[in-house]
Amino acid sequence: MKPAIINLDALDPQPLPPEFAPTGDAAERFAPRIARIGTVLGASKLGYSLIALEPGKRAFPFHHHRVNEEMFFVVEGEGEVRLGGESHSIRAGDVIACPPGGPETAHQIVNTGTLTLRYLAISTMQSPEVVEYPDTGRQAVLVFDEPGVKGLRAVFRASDSLGYWDGE
Repeated sequence: MKPAIINLDALDPQPLPPEFAPTGDAAERFAPRIARIGTVLGASKLGYSLIALEPGKRAFPFHHHRVNEEMFFVVEGEGEVRLGGESHSIRAGDVIACPPGGPETAHQIVNTGTLTLRYLAISTMQSPEVVEYPDTGRQAVLVFDEPGVKGLRAVFRASDSLGYWDGE
């Protein structure tokens, strides 16, 4: 059996696939390049990715998870992380915990430096998941793909939600 080991230098982070890539004005602010590691190594309960961000870019919108926990480890570069209502400078060697919860656990990483910011993102992979975006009032429900079963991704605003019996 091949050992479940990979060196970060062997990874080549890629832009998001077209169906998940930011469009319009968002494409100017968000530009993560991601190398998925967990699936390559055979991980089943944790997701691991190397994320690379160019100066001035954000990885993802400010958000929090209701189910999954995330941890980030800054490999190189510097930037800023929004955590709840505060912003904090980050640099190589920093470890950032983002437990599941409400808006107080919301987070977003931004490259405020002059070089590429690279960090490991590690998360539990529980499904289904609910993600909320405090800046825009959006919510998302995610059910991960399983062998032979296509997953689900629905992004909406609660104010647009139908009543339980609507249309019955």
